[in-house]
Amino acid sequence: MDDRQDLDLDGIKQSLEQESDTLLKENEASADERRPVELDQQSVGRLSRMDALQVQAMAKAVAARRIVRLQRIKLALQRIDKGEYGCCAKCGEDIPAKRLVVDPASEICVKCAT
Repeated sequence: MDDRQDLDLDGIKQSLEQESDTLLKENEASADERRPVELDQQSVGRLSRMDALQVQAMAKAVAARRIVRLQRIKLALQRIDKGEYGCCAKCGEDIPAKRLVVDPASEICVKCAT
């Protein structure tokens, strides 16, 4: 890959690391919402329990999306360290800087994404 003069790799790396830290903190903060819902019908009515189950399911889904995003960020940071950042993983062409501004963890160009 050519040396991409149109990319601020230090800034991108810092941005990705900050996003990763934020996602990890959000994941820790929402851990209680993902815990199993108690079966005690005495203290919680049936509808309240259903609401709790729904909140739990949504929290698990959000956590799963966070994990996928964290994995994409980790891979982008590895590509930066290897000098492969900004190069499409499918066709090998440069990913436009505008696409990387929108999503710094992008690993494929727009053409290959469609």
